Amino acid sequence: MDKTNKTHFGFKNVDKDQKTRLVKNIFSNVATKYDLMNDLMSASVHRIWKNEMVKHIDFCVQGKKAKNLSYDFNIIDLAGGTGDIAFRIAKKAQLENISSTINVVDINQEMLEVGKERNLNCKNYSNIKFICQDGENLKFEDNYFDYFTIAFGIRNFTNIDKALSEAKRVLKPGGKFICLEFSKINDYFLQKIYNFYSFKIIPKIGEIVLNDRDSYQYLVESIRKFPDQETFAQMITDCGFKGVSFKNLTFGTVAIHIGEK
Repeated sequence: MDKTNKTHFGFKNVDKDQKTRLVKNIFSNVATKYDLMNDLMSASVHRIWKNEMVKHIDFCVQGKKAKNLSYDFNIIDLAGGTGDIAFRIAKKAQLENISSTINVVDINQEMLEVGKERNLNCKNYSNIKFICQDGENLKFEDNYFDYFTIAFGIRNFTNIDKALSEAKRVLKPGGKFICLEFSKINDYFLQKIYNFYSFKIIPKIGEIVLNDRDSYQYLVESIRKFPDQETFAQMITDCGFKGVSFKNLTFGTVAIHIGEK
């Protein structure tokens, strides 16, 4: 067996060229109720996590770096198909009277269609674009974005290092990388409770709501396979980002990692 051509898909080992297709199928299956499932699984706490993430977008600071306080900020939200992060950024920019263009990029067209529909029916932001692209091979030019955000998506990439390298490539010098992802709880007893909830309850919710236990079994397993906070911070640093830091939320259930190009 050629182990160099293998990667994990949850707790299973699969060929690297299979994982992208398998992940796309997962999100195609859950797209229409993805946001509902996030509310059910986290008791809506994911909304607090995402709000905290968007606080790290500081238009004033980035504008000063660019020596221009009034230019159009260019932002990419990768793996953000249903628009949850993009809508928050758009609202923040609107409240602060900031001109911005937000590119929601996702490999899954079904997720993007959900985001488009939400924007059309509920949000009506004219500065959001929905684009189907592979995050490991972005079609944007170098030094293009002021901010690069990704929430609960990077663990699903086949080659995380390649995704990080693409993030650095498309960011402008001084641009900011902000990643929200599930992480590692440090408390032993809380981890035991979290494990029980993750492996016994979450797949059951998926089975009841979507008749799809397997997709949420994978999502839980993918969280456990993702590196811990310090390891992921080092991966970001190794890709060439500066001043890399992270902030734990909810006892380390999730963490926000930040780096600057």
